[in-house]
Amino acid sequence: MRNKTILISGSSVAGPTLAYWLARHGFRPTVVERAASLREGGYAVDVRGAAVEVIERMGLLTQVRSFATETERTAYVDADNRQVAGLTADARNGREGDDLEIMRGDLAKLLFDATQPEVEYLWGESVTSLVSGADGVRVTFEKAAPRTFDLVLGADGLHSNIRGLAFGAESEFVKDLGYYVSIFSTENHLNLDRQELCYNTPGKLAAMYSAKGNSEAKAQFYFTSDKLDYDRRDTKAQKRILAEAYAGEGWVVPQLLEAMWDAKDFYFDSVSQVQLDSWSRGRVALVGDAAHCASPLSGMGTDLALVGAYFLAGELKAVGGDYPIAFARYEQHMRDYVAKGQKSAGDNGKWFVPETRGMIGFRNQNIRMLQYMPWKNMITGGASRAAKSVDIKAY
Repeated sequence: MRNKTILISGSSVAGPTLAYWLARHGFRPTVVERAASLREGGYAVDVRGAAVEVIERMGLLTQVRSFATETERTAYVDADNRQVAGLTADARNGREGDDLEIMRGDLAKLLFDATQPEVEYLWGESVTSLVSGADGVRVTFEKAAPRTFDLVLGADGLHSNIRGLAFGAESEFVKDLGYYVSIFSTENHLNLDRQELCYNTPGKLAAMYSAKGNSEAKAQFYFTSDKLDYDRRDTKAQKRILAEAYAGEGWVVPQLLEAMWDAKDFYFDSVSQVQLDSWSRGRVALVGDAAHCASPLSGMGTDLALVGAYFLAGELKAVGGDYPIAFARYEQHMRDYVAKGQKSAGDNGKWFVPETRGMIGFRNQNIRMLQYMPWKNMITGGASRAAKSVDIKAY
C-alpha cells in the first residue's frame, strides 16, 4: 500500500466519514479542524438513498435512526399563523423508505465517535501552505510544526481553505444562486411538535421547526438578494443584515429576530454552488461541499458528502494508494450524481422562496391539490430518486 499518510481538512460530515473508511482500509488519516472542538447544533439534514447504505455499512444506521427528527408535517401559514397549505414532511422533502432526517450536529458526533481511537485530530488548527513534491505534500499550520503527508484531502466546505491553497481563489469556483440563508436555535414558543411552519412574502421565507425532542426550535430564513459584501467572521454584521432584510415583516418574525441577537449557534451564508472542472490537483483532492457544493436548497448536500467520501476512500484502497487513478475513478463515480443534486437546487428555490405573491399563491394551490394528483410522486420524490441514482460498490 502506497501513500498511507493522509491529511483531511474538515470535521463535519465528509471529513470524519473519509477518515473512518481510510482507517478501515489501512491508511493513516489525520484530521485538522479550525474549530477548537466538534461543532454541535446546525440545521436538519436528510440522509437518503445511497447515503443510507453508506451509513449502514459503517454500522451506524440504528444510531442515526435513534436521532431522527421524526418531523411529520410542514405547514405554510399567513401572518396570523393560519394554515394556508400543508403536506407531510416526507412528501415535501421527497423522503421514502429508509430515508432519514437528523440534526447535522448529531450526525457529525456519530461520525466522529466512529473514528475513535484510530484517527488523529488536530483541533483549533488550520493549514497555511501546501508544497507538493515527489515524495509528498509539505504542510505548514498556524500553530503546529510543519509535517509531510502523502496526500491532502479537503473536506472543509463551501469556503474550503484547502481548495483556496491548491486550486485558487474562491471567486473562480463559487457560483451564487441569488439567495442567503440563516439558521439558529430559539425557544419553542409555538409549542411545535414534530412540525415545521413556513411563512412567505415575495422573495423571503421565515420558518420554525422543532428540534431536540421539541425542547427547542430552529429558526430558518431564506431571502433573495444581489451579492452582499460582508465579513464571513463578523457575526454581528451578519445579524444586522438579516434584521434589515426582515424589518417590518409579520407572523412571528419580530420574535425570532429578537431571539437572534442572543443565539450562540447563528449561521449565515450565501446559497451557492461549487463548480470545478477537476476535483484534484496532484496529491490534493476535494470531497463534499469543498468539491461540489450543491447548496442547502438541493436537499442533497449530506448525501453527496457521505457517498463521495466512501468512494474516494474505497478507490484509494482498490488501487493500493495509486492516487492519480483513484482520484479519476472517484470523479467518474460522482459526476452524474453531483449534477443531479446541483440541478435540484434551482428548482427547489423557486418552490421554497417564490419571488411574487402570485407565485406564492400558485405554489400553495398546488400543495393543496397535491393529494388529488395521480402523478404526485413524480413531483415530490425528485430528491429521493436522485439520491438513489448511484450504485454503492463494495470495496
